[in-house]
Amino acid sequence: MGLFDKLKRAFGGGQAEAKPESEEKVATENSAPQAEVESTPAAVEPAPKEKTKADQAEVNQENVEPEPEVEVAAPTPAESAEAEVEEKVAQKPAQEVAANEETRRYERGLAKSRKGFGAKINALLANFRSVDEDFFEELEETLIEADVGFETAMKISDQLRDEVKFQNAKKKADVSDVIVEKLVDLYEAEGENEDNQLHFATQGPTVFLFVGVNGVGKTTTIGKLAHRYQAAGKKVLMAAADTFRAGAIEQLVEWGKRVDVEVVRKPEKSDPAAVVFEAVKKAKEEDYDLLLVDTAGRLQNKVNLMNELEKIQRVITRELPDAPHEVLLALDATTGQNALTQAKQFGEVTKVSGIVLTKLDGTARGGIVLAIRNELHLPVKLVGLGEQMDDLRDFNPEEFVYGLFKDLIAQR
Repeated sequence: MGLFDKLKRAFGGGQAEAKPESEEKVATENSAPQAEVESTPAAVEPAPKEKTKADQAEVNQENVEPEPEVEVAAPTPAESAEAEVEEKVAQKPAQEVAANEETRRYERGLAKSRKGFGAKINALLANFRSVDEDFFEELEETLIEADVGFETAMKISDQLRDEVKFQNAKKKADVSDVIVEKLVDLYEAEGENEDNQLHFATQGPTVFLFVGVNGVGKTTTIGKLAHRYQAAGKKVLMAAADTFRAGAIEQLVEWGKRVDVEVVRKPEKSDPAAVVFEAVKKAKEEDYDLLLVDTAGRLQNKVNLMNELEKIQRVITRELPDAPHEVLLALDATTGQNALTQAKQFGEVTKVSGIVLTKLDGTARGGIVLAIRNELHLPVKLVGLGEQMDDLRDFNPEEFVYGLFKDLIAQR
């Protein structure tokens, strides 16, 4: 089942019957679990004082002590089904609860993008008269304004020309469905072999190298990620290799105090590669699990930036041949197409392995994720869905699609 089919099944028409039966039962059971346990005969051992009159009469007639085990009549099919459901709920794995919480995080984090994206599509359909060339030109402009990217907008428009005719879409809801379906299908196809996972060393310390322009939330991302793995029992170290921006070292040191993680630092204007060398050496000698490296975020002079990043990577690789295990580019989602431009520029100077998309909760430009995947073919690995410490989440492609498009489907 494709992503669009799953989306329609989960949210189609906003109708209750469209929701999978298992989800409805879980929702009901979660709302009053104690009441259900008390009302389920198969789950509670009957007390002796609650024997039926027939049982008591039989005991009196035979004048014998009751058997230690009371034989209970076989439950009816309805009772068996109810007991089976209760048993499944009782055994519901913790990861299912976590998955539900993750869905809620994405829904909250993408609320602005979902509203903004839906508003643009609805504004287009409000003037809908017929599917003609004017309609497709307006659609292209609408998709570009929604930050899905120029190339993506052109692809969608071209595909829709044939698909709308093929599906004989005449109603606004039908046209909206086709638009969303094509966006989701293209998003899914481009990410078919995409690797969204963070990679770790098989032995020795893992090194994550962070790059990005100033102000995108790079240092904050490093601090939150340090907190995540520190809380998970990992031994984490941070390196303040952004030695040129005023206050950058102090900012990372402050994060280190906040999350109880040590920071390797040198005075401002020091050689960033020297900071990284000391950090890698310390990580090896003191058996750290993870080293997070902050770097300068200057794009104005790409030659210097390239030389600096290359030098840092050479130092890391010389000490740890398989490192860095991730080169993560931090992008500010609120900048829309500017983030796409930054990604292209950084791709020219360093081998980026994945994207960290920050501040996704604070913008209506969530469509940039589609553009990154469709035009840059770079996997988004982490997303910022809020300001809390644990709101930096691993990117989940399906949850993103549900969070961005569900309202357009539910309006049917």
